[in-house]
Amino acid sequence: MIARVLCVMFVCLGVGRADAENWPQFRGPDGDGHSSATGLPTEWSNSRNVAWKRADIGEGWSSPVVWENRIYLTAARPRAGGDDDERNLYALCLDADNGNSVWEKLLFEHDSRTAQRIHKKNSHASPTPFTDGEFLWVHFGTQGTACLTLGGEVVWKRNDIAYQMQHGNGGSPIVVDDGLFFGCDGSDRAFAIALDKRTGETRWRKERPPVVNQKTFSFSTATAIEVDGRKQILSQGSDIITAFDPQTGDELWWFKYRGYSVIPRPVYAHGLVYVCTSYDSSRLHAIDPTGRGDVTATHERWSEPKNVAHTPSLLVVGSELYCISDRGIATCFDALTGAVHWQERIGGNFSASPIYADGKIYFLSEEGITTVVRAGTSFERIARNELDERTLASIAVIGDDLLIRTENNLYRIR
Repeated sequence: MIARVLCVMFVCLGVGRADAENWPQFRGPDGDGHSSATGLPTEWSNSRNVAWKRADIGEGWSSPVVWENRIYLTAARPRAGGDDDERNLYALCLDADNGNSVWEKLLFEHDSRTAQRIHKKNSHASPTPFTDGEFLWVHFGTQGTACLTLGGEVVWKRNDIAYQMQHGNGGSPIVVDDGLFFGCDGSDRAFAIALDKRTGETRWRKERPPVVNQKTFSFSTATAIEVDGRKQILSQGSDIITAFDPQTGDELWWFKYRGYSVIPRPVYAHGLVYVCTSYDSSRLHAIDPTGRGDVTATHERWSEPKNVAHTPSLLVVGSELYCISDRGIATCFDALTGAVHWQERIGGNFSASPIYADGKIYFLSEEGITTVVRAGTSFERIARNELDERTLASIAVIGDDLLIRTENNLYRIR
């Protein structure tokens, strides 16, 4: 609980709990999957308890973000007469009351010379935007990054950050102080980069160290924390997590593991950093972030090799840590020791990260089924809701409602 309070107090990501009604980035106000909302729906279908649904926004597995009465998201649309991989990339703004379009902005166009192939479980618009209530930052991997006003005017954009995306784009951008940060982990090179959030100019860039298994590509979203009065950006790549100084890019500490195509976002609670190492065999590590330099041999507090997520991020609620594996096995750990309280097969396949609100955890499967369970040291299923549509995007919260993006629709569940 103390670590949770500290994480809220420093507000590295620019949004505090006072703005809990907003959902400004991947995984919510603090980037950890928590919402302060009460009374969120627990029962729905594709025709029941649906306030509205919007069917023509375009392709994409980015999650929507919310500021006041506006919903922002990214989308890719096929180029007229183009090849299969050719896309136009957009930022969109919707009216939260009815889902109607407020504005849309074409940002980047990719023909057969510039478009990159994607994995069947990816999209050309997978990173979730970030907003601070004044600006909106959108990211499409090497295909482009842009800053817009919330009215849809382009402040800056650039598409010269070059690397070979393996399977397409992935990790979402975050804003820390005056910097926009994201990882660029391709098949040919891997580095972390910070841009000036107002101009788009590069502030610093740090190359990842060589990997053991020769697979450099990863897709994780960074997490900002504060330890002993100093801010850190936790950035995972293949074989390593590094804590960077947000201002200088100095490497404060790093922890090595074996893993590539890393997708889950690091989580910080109880003075520990929790990470999953993804492929080929994911392992969960709990790391003390107070060290300096290489802490691999000294600062691991516990680890778990079984039924660990490759794709969904972890969730900490109170003293419990929750993990949903890609194959649908949910585990509740003691966050401090790693002891298992319970483990249940939820059913289905999972890519979306779980969220927590008002004593309940929401697990959304790729088949569009959301299983709601009671948070606690014993397993209690509350509800199971089917949309009958494929989805890999994580749930967002808007007021007392949910936003769920499927392959064909964006739903507001009430």
